[in-house]
Amino acid sequence: MSFKRRLTKKPEISDAEFICLNAMLMALVAISVNMILPAFQNMTANFGLPDQNMIGLSVTLLFGGLAVGQMVFGPLSDSFGRKSAMNFGLALFIAGTAISYYSTDFTALLMGQIVQGLGLGAPRVVSLAIVRDRFAGDAMGRIMSFIMVIFVMVPTVSPFLGQSVILAFEWRSLFIVFGAAGALMALWMNVRLVETLVAEKRSRYSFANLYSAVLKVAGNRVSMGYAVSLGLVSSAFIAYLNMSQQILQVQYGLGVQYPLYFGALSLSLAAASFINGRIVLWLGMEALSLWALVSMCLISVAGSGWLVWSQTEPGLWGLLTYLAAMLFGFGILVSNLNALAMRSLGEIAGMGAAIVGALSTLISIPFAIWIGGFYAGSILPLTGGFALFSGLALVLFMTIRFRFEQSGTET
Repeated sequence: MSFKRRLTKKPEISDAEFICLNAMLMALVAISVNMILPAFQNMTANFGLPDQNMIGLSVTLLFGGLAVGQMVFGPLSDSFGRKSAMNFGLALFIAGTAISYYSTDFTALLMGQIVQGLGLGAPRVVSLAIVRDRFAGDAMGRIMSFIMVIFVMVPTVSPFLGQSVILAFEWRSLFIVFGAAGALMALWMNVRLVETLVAEKRSRYSFANLYSAVLKVAGNRVSMGYAVSLGLVSSAFIAYLNMSQQILQVQYGLGVQYPLYFGALSLSLAAASFINGRIVLWLGMEALSLWALVSMCLISVAGSGWLVWSQTEPGLWGLLTYLAAMLFGFGILVSNLNALAMRSLGEIAGMGAAIVGALSTLISIPFAIWIGGFYAGSILPLTGGFALFSGLALVLFMTIRFRFEQSGTET
């Protein structure tokens, strides 16, 4: 190798930097959602919305764009390379932040959120493909575990950052921060990461191939069943994200302390991810998922029954204990239901990941909106939502286990 070639060759990225880069790319979704939650009250007043429940649509529609974006950027990355697809998605995300920043009415804001969500589909699904390109087997599992440790900590700190930006400037400045974060991640990736999918391994992009892959994944009843189960239980989680500001900041009067409590609750997700990684090989994904669904359903049914019977709201610490339990259970389910849905997809894992992610997100959106529409100063819609949708997910989970998997049937 010549001296000139040695100078121009991009140095190999270390595993530590690779982990940090992909974790932060995946975390752009959490940053975009959790940092904006403390601004809900300001945004409601700015747009003159008659009902504060309406502002939750900004988060819900971002998830809608995310669902579609995963379906778009997964196949694009297989055909045109990981970095090209990621750059396109990040550019779209930055454009969405600009639309939201300059929005003069609520409809324009929602359009910006949808565009942001579409763009975020790239870091959500392409980052997984990049890890899969570079690592396999146990090595991939090890890298993903380290990535998730960083990823799950983002919801803990991002509300504090959002509150700080709002107090120092004003709520629209959040979109400048989001756009800058997207630009910084694009710069970091392009400077430090070598394309992981060489041209010889890229597939031809066509609607016929896409349609064929969708039919193949959709025909796998076991995978689709687990994806739908995840979508059902995610409905209550997204409703919690939409309602958390109203419940904690307004109903329980936490004010500027809201990010502190929201961040502390997010530690339940981190704890669930860590504990699941330690015990899943011992107990199995099915047993952990069943335990989480049963626990969430029973606790929520009991909580809803108490609310109806007593006609009073729980104290702050009672609420926090309940929410921590729900988030812990959801953290267990996210890891295991995703893995169970992907387990039988094999050679179409890339497309499978995009479809599973899109399906579970699209299912959760209308139900999350439905749950949020019942909020009127009581947490009953939230506890009822967790009870209903964890119960439905449990019924579907048991149906899959005993009707299809026990008989060895996948399709």
